[in-house]
Amino acid sequence: MKIVLLADLHGNMVATEAIAREIDRIRPDEIWFLGDAVGKGPESDKTCDWVRQNCHRCIAGNWDRGLSQNRAGQPFYAAQIGEERFAWLDALPLEDELELSGFRFRLVHGRFLDPLYQSFDADSQLMEGLRFHDGRPDANGLICADSHRPFVRPLVGGYAMNTGSVGNSISLPRAHALLLEGEKGPAPLRMTILSVPYDNHAAAERADLFPDLPMKAAYQREVLTGIYSR
Repeated sequence: MKIVLLADLHGNMVATEAIAREIDRIRPDEIWFLGDAVGKGPESDKTCDWVRQNCHRCIAGNWDRGLSQNRAGQPFYAAQIGEERFAWLDALPLEDELELSGFRFRLVHGRFLDPLYQSFDADSQLMEGLRFHDGRPDANGLICADSHRPFVRPLVGGYAMNTGSVGNSISLPRAHALLLEGEKGPAPLRMTILSVPYDNHAAAERADLFPDLPMKAAYQREVLTGIYSR
């Protein structure tokens, strides 16, 4: 069983197309989406549609919910995303679970439901992410997104992982995702961070086609350098 988990496309179709080509090469059984299809970049409609057409399981992120709740204050995104896409985003759950190779992972974007999980957090803080908010029994693994930095961390009894960001990676401006390979029941588990180069300059230039894009210069600097600029 091969599963690609990805998140934080953030309107960057240049990066999304690059990770899509790598996914086609890998030929996973499923693609799971961990939130933030929209916001920041210039083509939120297209990245949202890509998620809807290609991902088998989806949860919502803080930008997905935040833009929906503040449509009046974000006219660019509200017009581009449109009511039908917002209705789809609003219907997504905020947490999910995945069982693979003897591990039961809790899946969450991070914010709104949880805090922002970072690779340098204490084990005790990451283990808080094993607790479901809907009353399900605790998991023994966590897979999250939101920080835009991929990581794999061992915890007592399991693992904490972050998908990184496809379209808005911080520190290293590549398209990132996770590939998990395992089986039902106790079995070996392979955990791979996908790090895919894309044409960063083309992504920055694409934004120039959208003069009303909020914080356009910050987005362009982030996709070119990986330096957080907001």
